Amino acid sequence: MALDFLAGCVGGAAGVLVGHPFDTVKVRLQVQNVEKPLYRGTFHCFQSIIKQESAFGLYKGIGSPMMGLTFINALVFGVQGNTLRALGKDTPLNQFLAGSAAGAIQCVICCPMELAKTRMQLQGTGEYKLKTKNYKNSLDCLIKIYQKEGLRGINRGMVSTFIRETPSFGFYFLTYDCMTRYLGCEAEDSYVIPKLLFSGGMSGIVSWLSTYPMDVIKSRLQADGVGGVTQYNGILDCIRKSYHEEGWRVFTRGLTSTLLRAFPVNAATFATVTVFLMYMKSEDNLPECEPGPVIHQPSSL
Repeated sequence: MALDFLAGCVGGAAGVLVGHPFDTVKVRLQVQNVEKPLYRGTFHCFQSIIKQESAFGLYKGIGSPMMGLTFINALVFGVQGNTLRALGKDTPLNQFLAGSAAGAIQCVICCPMELAKTRMQLQGTGEYKLKTKNYKNSLDCLIKIYQKEGLRGINRGMVSTFIRETPSFGFYFLTYDCMTRYLGCEAEDSYVIPKLLFSGGMSGIVSWLSTYPMDVIKSRLQADGVGGVTQYNGILDCIRKSYHEEGWRVFTRGLTSTLLRAFPVNAATFATVTVFLMYMKSEDNLPECEPGPVIHQPSSL
């Protein structure tokens, strides 16, 4: 169990470093005003942020996911591994159920973390040097939201986060399980690392595609109120207004940057977790067939 959590920590840190710039672009595209858009698309958004805010602009708000995602990944891989053991049999259905359980539990941490990240990413949009800085860092952001809005404020978007994360993590682990079985990832295979990277990357893409429209709604709800103007009364109201004003394409806004981010982030995360567990288990002479978050093959990783 301790190895599951530790492996998740290492994998989470690797994923954040690789993927945060893409996440900043995704959030900017998801919440920009359709009547006065700042960005024409993914690559224009990248160029604009670097030109107007420097390369560091792409890493705005990284403190929150670096602290939160590292622990979240530890929680996710720990819960998934233990749930799979509790279910007793390593089947595709149990992989989905274990992943869904992990996704649901981590929402408690994920929701406030993403709220702070979103607010930090939107702060000083288009400014090279911030003229007015509402939040010093992610922790300061959460404290100020709590002082102003209480517990309800720092849990803004919790329901939409739960709806997004629960099935998403089920597909995440199910896809990784199917991919590694199909590719025959064995510990002694000289191509095991590329296979793990590919499997992890594809699991991330499938995971995001499965619930992406809800991520758009979640981002809009968490960004709502920035600047003192509140537009939405809840999930259904946000869906209705977004569709009415912008059409169905609104639910795919930022998808390109998300998928560009999903492959390398999840490739790095899953490969790091798997290799870490393989190394630690070989060092401790643990039985190779011991259940865990690593996706097991007939001769097991």
